[in-house]
Amino acid sequence: MTTDLELRRLVERWQQLPLDQALSRMPVVRPVVQQLADAVADVEARPRVEVPDLGPRTVMDQLTVVAFDASQAGVDPAPQLERLRRDLS
Repeated sequence: MTTDLELRRLVERWQQLPLDQALSRMPVVRPVVQQLADAVADVEARPRVEVPDLGPRTVMDQLTVVAFDASQAGVDPAPQLERLRRDLS
């Protein structure tokens, strides 16, 4: 499955969650955002920087950005995105 399709499915699933469920799933989502950001930093030989926790309303935007960055850096985020989507089901 392509990264774009998997990301779109994940974002759609996230948008369907009531706020209380989204809040309870943040501990599952945030590590994926950070892992992808760290993978990009490693590939680009840059220091790892903590991705700020901006809450459930923006976490999918953050995920979209780091997934794009990962793809551009040659890191395939699709498997992590697929696992994350399944974890949210």
